[in-house]
Amino acid sequence: MKINIYVADESHVKYAEEICELVYISAQERGTGIAKRSPEYVKEKMRDGKAVIALTEDGTFAGYAYIETWSHTKFVANSGLIIAHQFRKTGLARAIKKKIFELSRTMFPFAKIFSITTGLAVMKINSDLGYRPVPFSELTTDEEFWKGCEGCRNFDILQRNNYKMCLCTALLYDPTKENQEKLKDLEKPESTGTPNDSDKGKNHHFPNILSLVGKGVAYPFKTINRSLHGKGGKQQEEK
Repeated sequence: MKINIYVADESHVKYAEEICELVYISAQERGTGIAKRSPEYVKEKMRDGKAVIALTEDGTFAGYAYIETWSHTKFVANSGLIIAHQFRKTGLARAIKKKIFELSRTMFPFAKIFSITTGLAVMKINSDLGYRPVPFSELTTDEEFWKGCEGCRNFDILQRNNYKMCLCTALLYDPTKENQEKLKDLEKPESTGTPNDSDKGKNHHFPNILSLVGKGVAYPFKTINRSLHGKGGKQQEEK
């Protein structure tokens, strides 16, 4: 059966009640926490285009996840992943996580994306997407985010540990780390091969640097200078 994953919109609000019911059932089955969300909250995310939904060709609900933003969009959470029972263990969870991750990177390219979960499968998927385990202290301090945990059955554990630890594992994707790795690649020595005459004087690194500007990376002047003027970094005199 073919399943399509869409960025949710107004046309999908009819699935909100079913989504909330599945979240509740899943929490009971797992015996662990999933933060409760109201149908109105789910509808709001759909209307804002901050959610993805998976449907079969005949319109049967298959899965869902949404985006939350915190600390003035410095942090983004991919939350509420739920898969209908009949579509579990089909790879759909991974596909939805990838889709919501890509949507988050498109809407908030400079934000740190984080997830807190007790699910080993979700941890594995997040790890494959570039997340790394972090202490809760590296997550947002926005009180509204932690209020969202009040509906979780493990909330008392979080409170007792002063919001520093719970049964969930925190994972974080930091886009600045990715850009720093790209910067390291730019700083590697260029090929020693002899360029064609048509390539002489051309700058192959500078467009790559431009693509990273403004993404939270402080570029060493020597790197930019070398990219502008060649490996020696010497500026040509104006004639």
